Amino acid sequence: MEAKVYKEQVARFEEELKGFNSRYNLLGSIRLVIGLAIPILFYFFLTTYQNAYLIGCLVLLTAFLFLVRIHVNLKNQREIVRALIQINQNEIAFIENGTLSFTNGKEFIDPHHPYSYDLDLFGDRSIYQILNRTSTFIGSQKLAEYLLELKSIEEIQNRQKAVAELEDKLEFRQKIAAFGMARKDSQEIHNELIEWSRSEIVEIPKWLVYLSYILPVFTFVSLGFLIAGHHLPWGKITVISGVFNLALVMRQFKHVKGELLNTTKIDLILGNYSRIIEQIEAQNFESEKLKELQNKLKTDASLASQNIAKLSSIFGQLENIQNPVGAMLFNALIMYHVRTMSDLEKWKKHYISSIQSWLEVIGEMEALSSLSNFHYNNPSFCFPEINQQKQLEFEELGHPMIHEKVRVCNDLKYDQFKFIILTGSNMSGKSTFLRSLGVNMVLAQAGSSICAKSANVHPMQVLVSMRVTDNLNENESFFFAEVKRLKETMEKASNSLSFVLLDEILRGTNSNDKREGTIGVIKKLIQKDIYGAIATHDLKVCDITKDHPGILSNKNFEVEIQNEDLHFDYKLREGVCKNKSATFLMEKMEII
Repeated sequence: MEAKVYKEQVARFEEELKGFNSRYNLLGSIRLVIGLAIPILFYFFLTTYQNAYLIGCLVLLTAFLFLVRIHVNLKNQREIVRALIQINQNEIAFIENGTLSFTNGKEFIDPHHPYSYDLDLFGDRSIYQILNRTSTFIGSQKLAEYLLELKSIEEIQNRQKAVAELEDKLEFRQKIAAFGMARKDSQEIHNELIEWSRSEIVEIPKWLVYLSYILPVFTFVSLGFLIAGHHLPWGKITVISGVFNLALVMRQFKHVKGELLNTTKIDLILGNYSRIIEQIEAQNFESEKLKELQNKLKTDASLASQNIAKLSSIFGQLENIQNPVGAMLFNALIMYHVRTMSDLEKWKKHYISSIQSWLEVIGEMEALSSLSNFHYNNPSFCFPEINQQKQLEFEELGHPMIHEKVRVCNDLKYDQFKFIILTGSNMSGKSTFLRSLGVNMVLAQAGSSICAKSANVHPMQVLVSMRVTDNLNENESFFFAEVKRLKETMEKASNSLSFVLLDEILRGTNSNDKREGTIGVIKKLIQKDIYGAIATHDLKVCDITKDHPGILSNKNFEVEIQNEDLHFDYKLREGVCKNKSATFLMEKMEII
């Protein structure tokens, strides 16, 4: 895909950013003038006791607070536009230069997983990094789950439809990513929120809540008389009333601090969640999967986005207790934190059970959006048909990590056989082909489009042994590690329909032992309900195909020597390979 659309997006958002910057700077100047005027008017009031100055001071203070709110909103809007610019610049850099600015999912690397480590799903320049457009922790988790877990045929088909529908919703996809980028989410913050949601509800005594509305009335009445010039006894009454209010609030200080203990920056992250959910709520979806996610946000007459925004506001109010001067003033006047804790108690009772579900919606929407972005950037890729008849066929199958200008694609149809013995010289393309099969099977089963012109896939568990390492910590040799991996593959293949990929197994032993072992593995595998391929350099292994017609097939990648140089076309052929490259290459490099 060309980067034209993304460049147009950058130009549009940069123009918007100029407008926001102008308004932001203008409001900043007005705020500065008003901020300087307030203390001047208050000074005149203290020296003259003329109420006009006090009224003017209060009017300017109100205006100042109003402008602060507008200023904050402008700041947030600027951050979103900047994030949108960055999102589109990242896409341009990826399309034009192959630059990957996206999180690589290295935390999901697991050498013991049946296929993810062998297929390079996670880490630098991985499948995950190409796919990933998530900006929340739960989104990154869900995308990884999509790649790691096999779901039902119905779920896969529903995901395909959702991904296809989201393809044309570029603005929506980029907005939810931008809202997530506005405040950096993390596993720590996510876990804190979940832990808080499972904590007990702190109940504020009803009598104290009632007093929080009654007592401030007396405080403000006495303060009003004091301001009006009636100094005694209203000064003492105001002080006593304020101290009493503050004392009552301090009884709840431990509970307020307890709610804040594990919720650092939660209010900011919740603000992100609220804006993301608001975007989801506002969409008109057609696919069943997207409608299902949208319906999970409907808990009662109110909107989930509003409820999350309310929780964000409550946490922001609670955190004001960290400012001693402000907290003392507000609690002395209006018993601020008693009311806030009461609001939190009510919120928890109504919505605490929905938090996990709302976060799951955000995560799944980001995962689907990532797969949709992948298809948007690769319009030639196809959504495979999903079947239950054990059909596996691919037309022009390639590896999505290889640029389309140099990618060589191949056709493969498992109809007259179930398992391939793949031969070819070094560098001929065997391992890349195995990875192409594995990666596209995983993408197909995640609900994504795949690197093929067309495909028909029966979902099945994927089992791969292509990259085995020795384990010094467990005093484990390479050979033993490989045998252990093969044993795990055999056991898993015995449990359900499987797609097995093996690359040059038993490298840690001698030639005869390796050949006999490889033949033994193939014979045992084909007794199970499996499809797949094994790559080998031992041409003798290919002889067993004649004993298993309709099950085994020989295919190869050939190398040709043209003008004293090796030529690889990376095209899959029938039969056993004939040419070799190792000796020629070593002679050319004067090694032998």
